[in-house]
Amino acid sequence: MNFLRGVIAGQAAGPQPSGAETIQKLCDRVASSTLLEDRRDAVRALKSLSKKYRMEVGTQAMDHLINILQTDRSDSEILGYALDTLYNIICNDEEEEQDESEDAVTPLPVSGKHKNVSAPDENAQKQADDLGAQFTDTFIQEPEHVTLLLSLLEEFDFHVRWPGVKLLTALLKNQCTQVQGVILVSPMGVSRLMDLLADSREVIRNDGLLLLQQLTKSNAAIQKIVAFESAFERLLDIITEEGSSDGGIVVEDCLLLLLNLLKNNSSNQNFFKEGSYIQRMKPWFEVGDDNSGWSAQKVTNLHLMLQLVRVMVSPVNSPGATASCQKSMYQCGLLQQLCTILMATGVPADILTETINTVSEVIRGSQVNQDYFASVNAPSNPPRPAIVVLLMSMVNERQPFVLRCAVLYCFQCFLYKNQKGQGEIVATLLPSTIDANSISAGQLLCGGLFSADSLSNWCAAVALAHALQDNLTQKEQLLRVQLATSLGKPPVSLLQQCTNILSQGSKVQTRVGLLMLLCTWISNCPIAVTHFLHNQENVPFLTAQISENLGEDERLVQGLCALLLGICIYYNDNSLENYTKDKLKQLIEKRIGKENFVEKLCFITKHELYSRAAQKPQPVFPSPEQMLFDHEFTKLVKELEGVITKAVHKSSEEEKKEEEVKKTIEQHDNIVTQYKELIREQDAQIKELKEQVDSMSSQNEQMQSTVTQQLSTIQQHKDQYNILKLKLGKENQSPSNGQGDGSQVNGLQTEELTQLREEVEELRKQQTLLQTQLGDKDALINSLKSEAAQAAQTAEGSAGGSENTELLKELEALRSQVQSKSSEINQLKTERQELVRRAEAGSSDTVPSSDSSIDTAKMAELESRLAAQTTETERLKGETKGLSESRADLEQQLASATSTVAILQTEKAKLQTDVQESKKEQDDLLMLLADQDQKIHSLKQRLKGLGETVEDEDDLDARDQTDEEEEEDEEED
Repeated sequence: MNFLRGVIAGQAAGPQPSGAETIQKLCDRVASSTLLEDRRDAVRALKSLSKKYRMEVGTQAMDHLINILQTDRSDSEILGYALDTLYNIICNDEEEEQDESEDAVTPLPVSGKHKNVSAPDENAQKQADDLGAQFTDTFIQEPEHVTLLLSLLEEFDFHVRWPGVKLLTALLKNQCTQVQGVILVSPMGVSRLMDLLADSREVIRNDGLLLLQQLTKSNAAIQKIVAFESAFERLLDIITEEGSSDGGIVVEDCLLLLLNLLKNNSSNQNFFKEGSYIQRMKPWFEVGDDNSGWSAQKVTNLHLMLQLVRVMVSPVNSPGATASCQKSMYQCGLLQQLCTILMATGVPADILTETINTVSEVIRGSQVNQDYFASVNAPSNPPRPAIVVLLMSMVNERQPFVLRCAVLYCFQCFLYKNQKGQGEIVATLLPSTIDANSISAGQLLCGGLFSADSLSNWCAAVALAHALQDNLTQKEQLLRVQLATSLGKPPVSLLQQCTNILSQGSKVQTRVGLLMLLCTWISNCPIAVTHFLHNQENVPFLTAQISENLGEDERLVQGLCALLLGICIYYNDNSLENYTKDKLKQLIEKRIGKENFVEKLCFITKHELYSRAAQKPQPVFPSPEQMLFDHEFTKLVKELEGVITKAVHKSSEEEKKEEEVKKTIEQHDNIVTQYKELIREQDAQIKELKEQVDSMSSQNEQMQSTVTQQLSTIQQHKDQYNILKLKLGKENQSPSNGQGDGSQVNGLQTEELTQLREEVEELRKQQTLLQTQLGDKDALINSLKSEAAQAAQTAEGSAGGSENTELLKELEALRSQVQSKSSEINQLKTERQELVRRAEAGSSDTVPSSDSSIDTAKMAELESRLAAQTTETERLKGETKGLSESRADLEQQLASATSTVAILQTEKAKLQTDVQESKKEQDDLLMLLADQDQKIHSLKQRLKGLGETVEDEDDLDARDQTDEEEEEDEEED
């Protein structure tokens, strides 16, 4: 401790030890001290010396410091000192090399670039950078050291977590790839770092953002892991909390991290879109009316936000992903918001430029977005389309160069795969649509094409070429454009005016732009080629330009002239006799030479600016002078260079053969096209028929259901009708009865007599039926009797006989009952006949008469007879009912007798079977007995033959009888 106090206090007594010696002693103290306080003081002293003696501390103390991190995990203070010391010896960031500790022992000199700007100091900084890389290599030689550092980040203590974050950031800056590899394979490594964004202490959260920026550089795997750890959600929340574009440096750090995660990472871009995070970007671009006084930080933030939008719709992304993002940006209103910024006033120039570039890529290739952009108007009086306002800036030489390039890019993106927009631009040049009172896009392009500014010439030529790109119709329409050159002279065509300016020998940039326009215009358009060759001065001018030996700057113009002449050969339809394919090739061979022509043509692709323009669609040039090639034109050159070279070298015979082959192929193509159209029409018809079948099927189902419902309704109506009919019959019957009562004489009515007659007839029928049934039953009983008698004769034993006797008795009883019922029926018949006679007599007696001589006694007698007759009728009805019941009982008894007879027949058959079996067994026994007697007889004969005495059965029976008699005599005695 005294030694440490001496070092810290800087004792003047005695010679002072050197820095290396002091550091060595401190390292020994760290390694050997058993007390935690001694080790802590020693590490704190090393921290204070680590910047001045960076080399010494790094070489001598690194192992001891790492050991402290491993062993003294319980003391956060010593961990913080150790991490700070390691950070000081590894970090190369000049801004971070300031003393952040209040415990500094000696004043530290400013190192790195802050010392001086002289060459020796620059060398010293370079050495310091190399030193930090060396110490980083030493630290990460053991991957466990990085894993240890990740585990320390879980400590919540500020003095441990913050230095740990800074140290890991420094390691990533010095050796990014190696440290990324260790973190990637470390369990929960990335998740621990993502937890830093949730730290409530802003210092740690902000440094965590810087750490994640370094971690996600150029590593797609880590970028995906970070994205799926809810990075987008957290970062967008932080941006919103910090004030979006009005926020500070933290918003900038979040945007830089978002750019790292999304740039060139299709998986994260798709996740960002699917997570509906594009919609959350719209509030970033809500600017007010007062746009004055933009801070530098706001400009930086908004610039990064626009870059973030461009990353999602970059032309280098897959077309499907780009189209999906463009659609989302239009639907959520982000494109509308960007167009608002585009037309706003007071927006800084660099923000306006980046906004134009962003809008360009949002609408590029998207028909819906392009249509919306065409409808946007600038807030002017009168309102002008945004396209016109932007073109005014492009052809204005006073505007910044980058802004003019951005407008050109926007116009190119607006026309990219947009034939509708191309037609609208070309239409503004046609005579029938020109409006003298307003400025159109076509007028601005023509004005820029023929202005004195070479950059305006080039931009207008390229913009007009994009209006013709891959659009044969507009190429032919543009041939109609006529220009008025001066008073008193006839108008000339736009094509002729371009060639006139070209022949006047203007600047290289202007001529290159016009040649690119002409090549794009007449390529794949034989009519335009014919118009171009119709001017007798064009071909001689081109051959003269190609054949001359000019300087380096003119070689590009020569190459483009060769390309234009080659297009005239390749797309020539031989409609002009003086300039057919063969004559043009002969002209090249005589005036230029085929090899020289091909050499001049190939110079285009060898130009360094050509390869730069071919890389990406956006025109980005360091200076206006280098603005020579357009991206789409490089594609055209690549497509035509080979075919033009072959066309120049081919003979007329080969061309004829190729033309024949082409015609044959065209014919086949036409036939295939016709068949394709026929198939499309048939497909359309089949589709329509299928739709009709589906609709008719649905209609059929509806009709079936309707028919079913109607049938059920009809049935209900029928049921209701029948019920009403019955009710009506009863109601009609009741009044008729009432009317009969009114016409009754002395209580008797004609309807009742008629009913009685009907009942008598019904009873007669029933009697006949009963007699028939009785005859059938008698026959059945007789047959049963005969069968029962035969069963009684055949059956053996008393049991069978008794059963048959009982059955006969039952049948006799049944017969007597039937006879009694028959007699009752006869009696009933007699009574019924008497009743009929009496009813007829009563009817004749009760007929109303006009004679008034009938006395009262006779009427009383008639009434009494009628009452008796009524009583007799009621009795007859009761007896008839009883007779019906007796008949039912009789039928039931008959059924029972029938079942009994069936059972008897079954028993009879069974008994007969048993008798037959018994007879068979008896026959078998008799046969066996006969055999036995035969054997016994033969054996007796053999015994007799052998001289043995054999007794017969009669002798044995006599002996047995004698023995029995003797025994009886003895018993009597």
